[in-house]
Amino acid sequence: MTLAERIIQTIKQQGPIPFQEFMEMCLYYPDLGYYTSPATKIGHTGDFFTSSCLTPVFGALIGKQLEEMWDILGREPFTVVEYGAGTGALCADILLYLKNNSSLYDSLRYCIIEKSPVMRAIERSHLPAQKVSWHESIDELPQITGCILSNELVDTFAVHPVVMNQQLMEVFVEYDTTFREVLQPASLELTHYLNELGVCLPTGYRTEINLEAVRWIQTVGTALKRGYVMTIDYGFDSKELYKPSRSQGTLRCYRNHTVNTSLYEHIGCQDITTYINFSALAHWGAKSGLITGRLTDQCHFLLALGITDLIEQAFSGETNIVQAARNVARLRQTLLVDMGTKFKVLIQQKGVPDQRLRGLSLDGAAGG
Repeated sequence: MTLAERIIQTIKQQGPIPFQEFMEMCLYYPDLGYYTSPATKIGHTGDFFTSSCLTPVFGALIGKQLEEMWDILGREPFTVVEYGAGTGALCADILLYLKNNSSLYDSLRYCIIEKSPVMRAIERSHLPAQKVSWHESIDELPQITGCILSNELVDTFAVHPVVMNQQLMEVFVEYDTTFREVLQPASLELTHYLNELGVCLPTGYRTEINLEAVRWIQTVGTALKRGYVMTIDYGFDSKELYKPSRSQGTLRCYRNHTVNTSLYEHIGCQDITTYINFSALAHWGAKSGLITGRLTDQCHFLLALGITDLIEQAFSGETNIVQAARNVARLRQTLLVDMGTKFKVLIQQKGVPDQRLRGLSLDGAAGG
Protein backbone atom coordinates (compact mmCIF):
# COMPACT_ATOMS: atom_id res chain seq x y z
CA MET A 1 0.00 0.00 0.00
CA THR A 2 1.37 3.40 -0.95
CA LEU A 3 1.54 6.29 1.50
CA ALA A 4 -1.23 8.11 -0.38
CA GLU A 5 -3.44 5.03 -0.03
CA ARG A 6 -2.72 4.84 3.71
CA ILE A 7 -3.67 8.49 4.15
CA ILE A 8 -6.87 7.94 2.15
CA GLN A 9 -7.66 4.94 4.34
CA THR A 10 -7.17 7.05 7.48
CA ILE A 11 -9.54 9.73 6.14
CA LYS A 12 -12.19 7.16 5.25
CA GLN A 13 -11.99 5.71 8.75
CA GLN A 14 -11.82 8.99 10.70
CA GLY A 15 -13.34 11.58 8.40
CA PRO A 16 -11.44 14.75 7.45
CA ILE A 17 -8.08 14.99 9.22
CA PRO A 18 -6.20 18.18 10.19
CA PHE A 19 -3.68 19.23 7.53
CA GLN A 20 -1.09 19.00 10.30
CA GLU A 21 -1.75 15.24 10.55
CA PHE A 22 -1.61 14.92 6.75
CA MET A 23 1.75 16.75 6.64
CA GLU A 24 3.14 14.67 9.51
CA MET A 25 2.27 11.46 7.65
CA CYS A 26 3.75 12.78 4.39
CA LEU A 27 7.05 13.59 6.07
CA TYR A 28 7.45 11.01 8.83
CA TYR A 29 5.25 7.95 8.26
CA PRO A 30 7.46 4.93 9.04
CA ASP A 31 9.46 3.79 5.98
CA LEU A 32 7.22 5.69 3.55
CA GLY A 33 7.43 9.34 4.64
CA TYR A 34 9.74 11.80 2.96
CA TYR A 35 12.28 11.84 5.81
CA THR A 36 11.91 8.16 6.73
CA SER A 37 12.33 6.67 3.25
CA PRO A 38 15.77 5.80 1.84
CA ALA A 39 15.69 8.25 -1.11
CA THR A 40 18.39 10.95 -1.18
CA LYS A 41 17.09 14.30 0.09
CA ILE A 42 20.07 16.64 0.35
CA GLY A 43 22.66 17.62 -2.27
CA HIS A 44 22.93 17.55 -6.06
CA THR A 45 21.03 14.27 -6.40
CA GLY A 46 18.41 15.25 -3.81
CA ASP A 47 15.74 17.92 -3.61
CA PHE A 48 17.50 20.82 -1.91
CA PHE A 49 20.83 22.10 -0.61
CA THR A 50 21.74 23.10 2.92
CA SER A 51 24.59 25.47 3.74
CA SER A 52 26.53 22.67 5.39
CA CYS A 53 26.51 20.48 2.27
CA LEU A 54 27.98 23.24 0.11
CA THR A 55 31.28 23.73 1.95
CA PRO A 56 33.07 22.74 5.19
CA VAL A 57 33.57 26.48 5.79
CA PHE A 58 30.01 26.80 7.11
CA GLY A 59 30.60 24.17 9.80
CA ALA A 60 33.97 25.71 10.68
CA LEU A 61 32.29 29.07 11.33
CA ILE A 62 29.63 27.45 13.51
CA GLY A 63 32.50 25.76 15.35
CA LYS A 64 34.15 29.15 15.79
CA GLN A 65 30.97 30.50 17.40
CA LEU A 66 30.71 27.45 19.66
CA GLU A 67 34.33 27.99 20.73
CA GLU A 68 33.49 31.51 21.88
CA MET A 69 30.44 30.22 23.75
CA TRP A 70 32.64 27.67 25.54
CA ASP A 71 35.03 30.45 26.52
CA ILE A 72 32.21 32.63 27.91
CA LEU A 73 30.88 29.69 29.91
CA GLY A 74 34.20 29.40 31.72
CA ARG A 75 35.74 26.63 29.62
CA GLU A 76 33.79 23.94 31.42
CA PRO A 77 32.96 20.56 29.84
CA PHE A 78 30.81 21.55 26.87
CA THR A 79 27.88 19.73 25.28
CA VAL A 80 26.58 20.37 21.79
CA VAL A 81 23.11 18.98 21.06
CA GLU A 82 22.27 19.04 17.37
CA TYR A 83 18.68 18.41 16.33
CA GLY A 84 18.08 16.79 12.95
CA ALA A 85 21.68 16.43 11.77
CA GLY A 86 20.74 15.38 8.23
CA THR A 87 23.72 13.70 6.57
CA GLY A 88 25.96 14.59 9.52
CA ALA A 89 28.03 16.97 7.38
CA LEU A 90 27.62 19.90 9.76
CA CYS A 91 28.63 17.80 12.76
CA ALA A 92 31.70 16.47 10.92
CA ASP A 93 32.85 19.96 9.94
CA ILE A 94 32.26 21.38 13.42
CA LEU A 95 34.29 18.57 15.00
CA LEU A 96 37.08 19.01 12.45
CA TYR A 97 37.37 22.69 13.37
CA LEU A 98 37.16 22.10 17.14
CA LYS A 99 39.94 19.51 17.01
CA ASN A 100 42.30 22.49 16.75
CA ASN A 101 41.37 23.37 20.33
CA SER A 102 42.33 20.29 22.34
CA SER A 103 41.14 21.75 25.66
CA LEU A 104 37.64 22.14 24.26
CA TYR A 105 37.62 19.03 22.08
CA ASP A 106 38.75 16.67 24.85
CA SER A 107 35.89 17.77 27.11
CA LEU A 108 33.33 18.05 24.30
CA ARG A 109 30.24 15.88 24.14
CA TYR A 110 28.31 15.94 20.84
CA CYS A 111 24.76 14.57 20.98
CA ILE A 112 22.46 14.19 17.98
CA ILE A 113 18.67 14.06 18.33
CA GLU A 114 17.47 12.28 15.18
CA LYS A 115 14.04 10.72 14.74
CA SER A 116 14.63 9.43 11.21
CA PRO A 117 16.21 5.93 11.23
CA VAL A 118 17.39 6.49 7.65
CA MET A 119 19.24 9.72 8.46
CA ARG A 120 20.61 8.25 11.69
CA ALA A 121 22.16 5.39 9.73
CA ILE A 122 23.80 7.83 7.31
CA GLU A 123 25.18 9.88 10.19
CA ARG A 124 26.52 6.84 12.03
CA SER A 125 28.34 5.66 8.90
CA HIS A 126 30.93 8.45 9.02
CA LEU A 127 30.78 10.27 12.36
CA PRO A 128 33.13 9.24 15.20
CA ALA A 129 31.26 7.07 17.70
CA GLN A 130 33.76 7.93 20.42
CA LYS A 131 32.71 11.58 20.25
CA VAL A 132 29.11 11.50 18.98
CA SER A 133 26.07 9.85 20.57
CA TRP A 134 22.54 9.49 19.20
CA HIS A 135 19.30 9.98 21.10
CA GLU A 136 15.57 9.80 20.44
CA SER A 137 14.85 12.74 22.73
CA ILE A 138 16.69 15.45 24.63
CA ASP A 139 14.95 14.10 27.73
CA GLU A 140 17.50 11.26 27.67
CA LEU A 141 20.28 13.74 28.49
CA PRO A 142 21.16 15.35 31.82
CA GLN A 143 20.71 19.12 31.97
CA ILE A 144 22.96 20.71 29.38
CA THR A 145 25.79 23.19 29.69
CA GLY A 146 26.72 24.18 26.17
CA CYS A 147 24.70 24.85 23.01
CA ILE A 148 21.56 23.35 21.49
CA LEU A 149 21.91 23.72 17.74
CA SER A 150 19.56 23.28 14.81
CA ASN A 151 20.02 24.03 11.13
CA GLU A 152 16.84 23.85 9.02
CA LEU A 153 14.93 21.88 11.63
CA VAL A 154 11.92 23.93 12.72
CA ASP A 155 10.69 24.42 9.14
CA THR A 156 10.24 20.62 8.90
CA PHE A 157 7.67 20.52 11.71
CA ALA A 158 4.10 19.78 10.61
CA VAL A 159 1.97 22.92 10.85
CA HIS A 160 -1.69 23.90 11.24
CA PRO A 161 -2.84 26.14 8.35
CA VAL A 162 -5.59 28.51 9.46
CA VAL A 163 -7.88 30.99 7.71
CA MET A 164 -9.59 33.95 9.34
CA ASN A 165 -13.28 34.11 8.44
CA GLN A 166 -15.91 35.27 10.91
CA GLN A 167 -13.80 33.23 13.31
CA LEU A 168 -10.48 31.45 13.02
CA MET A 169 -10.82 28.27 10.96
CA GLU A 170 -8.37 25.39 10.59
CA VAL A 171 -7.62 23.58 7.33
CA PHE A 172 -8.60 19.90 7.28
CA VAL A 173 -8.09 17.39 4.45
CA GLU A 174 -10.80 15.10 3.09
CA TYR A 175 -10.85 12.71 0.14
CA ASP A 176 -13.47 12.14 -2.56
CA THR A 177 -11.68 10.96 -5.73
CA THR A 178 -9.09 13.61 -4.89
CA PHE A 179 -7.70 15.32 -1.80
CA ARG A 180 -9.65 18.44 -0.89
CA GLU A 181 -9.33 21.07 1.81
CA VAL A 182 -12.23 21.88 4.14
CA LEU A 183 -12.40 24.35 7.00
CA GLN A 184 -13.43 23.61 10.57
CA PRO A 185 -13.44 25.92 13.62
CA ALA A 186 -9.94 26.24 15.04
CA SER A 187 -9.10 24.91 18.48
CA LEU A 188 -8.58 27.17 21.47
CA GLU A 189 -4.87 26.31 21.34
CA LEU A 190 -4.58 27.84 17.87
CA THR A 191 -6.50 31.01 18.74
CA HIS A 192 -4.46 31.30 21.94
CA TYR A 193 -1.24 31.18 19.87
CA LEU A 194 -2.21 34.27 17.88
CA ASN A 195 -3.54 36.07 20.95
CA GLU A 196 -0.29 35.43 22.84
CA LEU A 197 1.68 37.02 20.03
CA GLY A 198 -0.74 39.93 19.67
CA VAL A 199 -1.54 38.98 16.08
CA CYS A 200 -4.89 40.02 14.60
CA LEU A 201 -5.47 38.50 11.18
CA PRO A 202 -7.72 40.30 8.68
CA THR A 203 -10.67 38.46 7.14
CA GLY A 204 -9.58 36.04 4.42
CA TYR A 205 -5.97 35.86 5.64
CA ARG A 206 -4.38 32.40 5.53
CA THR A 207 -1.26 31.47 7.45
CA GLU A 208 0.34 28.58 9.33
CA ILE A 209 0.67 27.97 13.06
CA ASN A 210 3.58 25.83 14.21
CA LEU A 211 2.55 24.43 17.59
CA GLU A 212 5.36 21.87 17.48
CA ALA A 213 7.87 24.75 17.39
CA VAL A 214 6.33 26.08 20.61
CA ARG A 215 6.63 22.71 22.31
CA TRP A 216 10.18 22.29 20.97
CA ILE A 217 11.52 25.60 22.27
CA GLN A 218 9.89 24.98 25.65
CA THR A 219 11.53 21.55 25.79
CA VAL A 220 15.02 22.77 24.91
CA GLY A 221 14.68 25.78 27.21
CA THR A 222 13.93 23.44 30.09
CA ALA A 223 16.74 21.04 29.14
CA LEU A 224 19.35 23.81 29.00
CA LYS A 225 21.03 24.52 32.34
CA ARG A 226 23.55 27.11 31.10
CA GLY A 227 24.41 28.13 27.60
CA TYR A 228 22.82 28.89 24.27
CA VAL A 229 20.20 27.83 21.75
CA MET A 230 21.22 28.54 18.13
CA THR A 231 18.42 28.21 15.58
CA ILE A 232 19.27 28.63 11.88
CA ASP A 233 16.31 28.57 9.51
CA TYR A 234 14.28 30.59 7.05
CA GLY A 235 11.47 32.69 8.44
CA PHE A 236 10.57 36.06 9.88
CA ASP A 237 9.43 37.79 13.02
CA SER A 238 5.68 38.34 13.41
CA LYS A 239 5.80 41.81 11.90
CA GLU A 240 7.20 40.46 8.64
CA LEU A 241 5.48 37.08 8.59
CA TYR A 242 1.95 38.48 8.70
CA LYS A 243 2.38 41.14 6.03
CA PRO A 244 -0.46 41.46 3.46
CA SER A 245 1.86 40.02 0.78
CA ARG A 246 1.83 36.67 2.66
CA SER A 247 -1.96 36.44 2.97
CA GLN A 248 -1.99 32.99 1.32
CA GLY A 249 0.53 31.48 3.72
CA THR A 250 4.03 30.15 3.09
CA LEU A 251 3.52 26.41 2.59
CA ARG A 252 5.49 25.00 -0.32
CA CYS A 253 7.21 21.84 -1.52
CA TYR A 254 10.72 21.03 -2.74
CA ARG A 255 11.30 18.34 -5.34
CA ASN A 256 14.32 17.95 -7.64
CA HIS A 257 15.57 21.42 -6.65
CA THR A 258 12.37 23.11 -7.77
CA VAL A 259 9.68 24.74 -5.66
CA ASN A 260 5.97 24.01 -6.05
CA THR A 261 2.73 24.46 -4.11
CA SER A 262 1.20 21.11 -5.12
CA LEU A 263 0.78 19.86 -1.57
CA TYR A 264 -1.32 16.85 -2.55
CA GLU A 265 0.93 15.42 -5.25
CA HIS A 266 4.11 13.29 -5.01
CA ILE A 267 3.08 12.25 -1.50
CA GLY A 268 6.07 11.06 0.50
CA CYS A 269 8.40 11.98 -2.39
CA GLN A 270 8.76 15.72 -1.80
CA ASP A 271 9.59 17.96 1.11
CA ILE A 272 6.80 20.10 2.57
CA THR A 273 7.95 23.14 4.47
CA THR A 274 6.96 26.59 5.68
CA TYR A 275 8.59 29.75 6.98
CA ILE A 276 8.98 29.82 10.75
CA ASN A 277 7.98 32.54 13.21
CA PHE A 278 11.04 33.64 15.18
CA SER A 279 8.87 35.84 17.40
CA ALA A 280 7.12 32.69 18.61
CA LEU A 281 10.45 31.04 19.47
CA ALA A 282 11.50 34.15 21.39
CA HIS A 283 8.13 34.49 23.18
CA TRP A 284 7.75 30.91 24.36
CA GLY A 285 11.48 30.53 24.88
CA ALA A 286 11.33 33.38 27.39
CA LYS A 287 8.73 31.41 29.34
CA SER A 288 11.32 28.65 29.70
CA GLY A 289 14.07 31.00 30.86
CA LEU A 290 15.67 31.76 27.49
CA ILE A 291 16.78 35.33 26.88
CA THR A 292 16.88 36.36 23.24
CA GLY A 293 20.35 37.60 22.34
CA ARG A 294 19.52 38.69 18.84
CA LEU A 295 17.98 37.72 15.52
CA THR A 296 20.22 38.41 12.53
CA ASP A 297 20.52 37.09 8.99
CA GLN A 298 22.96 34.39 7.97
CA CYS A 299 24.93 36.82 5.78
CA HIS A 300 25.89 39.13 8.64
CA PHE A 301 26.36 36.20 11.03
CA LEU A 302 28.92 34.54 8.73
CA LEU A 303 30.63 37.82 7.84
CA ALA A 304 31.10 38.62 11.53
CA LEU A 305 32.76 35.23 12.05
CA GLY A 306 35.21 35.77 9.19
CA ILE A 307 33.77 33.81 6.27
CA THR A 308 35.59 35.89 3.65
CA ASP A 309 39.04 34.91 4.89
CA LEU A 310 38.05 31.29 5.47
CA ILE A 311 36.67 30.84 1.95
CA GLU A 312 39.84 32.28 0.44
CA GLN A 313 41.97 30.00 2.63
CA ALA A 314 39.91 26.99 1.51
CA PHE A 315 40.94 27.56 -2.11
CA SER A 316 44.43 28.95 -1.51
CA GLY A 317 46.05 25.71 -2.60
CA GLU A 318 44.36 25.64 -6.02
CA THR A 319 46.79 25.68 -8.93
CA ASN A 320 44.12 26.99 -11.29
CA ILE A 321 43.81 30.56 -10.04
CA VAL A 322 40.88 31.40 -12.32
CA GLN A 323 38.87 28.37 -11.16
CA ALA A 324 39.71 29.15 -7.52
CA ALA A 325 38.42 32.70 -7.98
CA ARG A 326 35.21 31.33 -9.49
CA ASN A 327 34.74 28.95 -6.58
CA VAL A 328 35.27 31.74 -4.06
CA ALA A 329 32.77 33.98 -5.89
CA ARG A 330 30.21 31.17 -6.14
CA LEU A 331 30.35 30.37 -2.43
CA ARG A 332 30.15 34.03 -1.47
CA GLN A 333 27.11 34.48 -3.70
CA THR A 334 25.36 31.37 -2.38
CA LEU A 335 26.09 31.63 1.34
CA LEU A 336 25.97 35.42 1.70
CA VAL A 337 23.39 36.49 -0.87
CA ASP A 338 21.14 33.65 -2.09
CA MET A 339 20.93 31.86 1.26
CA GLY A 340 22.46 34.59 3.41
CA THR A 341 19.50 36.95 3.18
CA LYS A 342 16.87 34.20 3.27
CA PHE A 343 18.14 32.37 6.35
CA LYS A 344 18.10 33.87 9.84
CA VAL A 345 20.07 33.03 12.96
CA LEU A 346 18.39 33.30 16.35
CA ILE A 347 20.55 32.90 19.44
CA GLN A 348 18.94 32.62 22.88
CA GLN A 349 20.81 32.20 26.12
CA LYS A 350 20.34 31.09 29.71
CA GLY A 351 22.51 31.55 32.78
CA VAL A 352 25.40 33.22 30.95
CA PRO A 353 27.03 36.66 31.19
CA ASP A 354 25.41 39.40 29.12
CA GLN A 355 28.06 39.47 26.42
CA ARG A 356 27.41 39.95 22.71
CA LEU A 357 28.63 37.03 20.66
CA ARG A 358 30.92 37.64 17.72
CA GLY A 359 28.40 36.19 15.27
CA LEU A 360 25.89 38.83 16.37
CA SER A 361 28.31 41.76 16.29
CA LEU A 362 27.31 43.14 12.88
CA ASP A 363 24.04 44.97 12.28
CA GLY A 364 22.03 42.90 9.84
CA ALA A 365 18.46 43.05 8.67
CA ALA A 366 16.54 40.07 9.99
CA GLY A 367 13.16 40.94 8.59
CA GLY A 368 11.79 40.38 5.12
